[in-house]
Amino acid sequence: MMESYRYDVEVLHLLVSPAHAYFGRAREGAADVPTTDADRAELVTGKGIVGDRFFGKAAHMDAAVTLMAVEALEAMATELGTGAFDPLLTRRNVVLRGAELAPLLGGEFAIESRGHLVRLRAGRPAHPCAWMDQMLAPGAHAAMRGRGGVRCQPLSDGLLHRGPAVLISPVPLDPGKAGTPSALRPSRLP
Repeated sequence: MMESYRYDVEVLHLLVSPAHAYFGRAREGAADVPTTDADRAELVTGKGIVGDRFFGKAAHMDAAVTLMAVEALEAMATELGTGAFDPLLTRRNVVLRGAELAPLLGGEFAIESRGHLVRLRAGRPAHPCAWMDQMLAPGAHAAMRGRGGVRCQPLSDGLLHRGPAVLISPVPLDPGKAGTPSALRPSRLP
């Protein structure tokens, strides 16, 4: 059995939106789309979050769920000299507190919340889009590089709930680095 490391985290936000607010909207401006900060989100193996814009889309099967550390937004707000950012404006599905995400790239991990275990594969970085300068603050696009989170594929069906959770990792993580920019290169996980 592979060694695993357990980290107490908090699921702060679960964004579920049936439509894109920024993608393909360079001229029209951000779309006013229904967005839910859900108490729970249902994940389906290989498809994503039920009700979300990426659910079941072939082009996004390996990256249908995005995770981000709220510490990254807090560090960006400090660096840019702004007030706190609304995490929902980043359009990341799962916003966590206490989770260093970069070392998970290229491997599998799990999140346990309220007795439910969801397994995920962190496939690639969730790079920020230029909309961040307009939606968060001037300079946010550059500040978010290297700490925009990770795009994941669900490997099991399950529920994520807002509130206390446990991140189960095959590699050691440093929760103190949750908001630190990184190169976000895939790790060499077993």
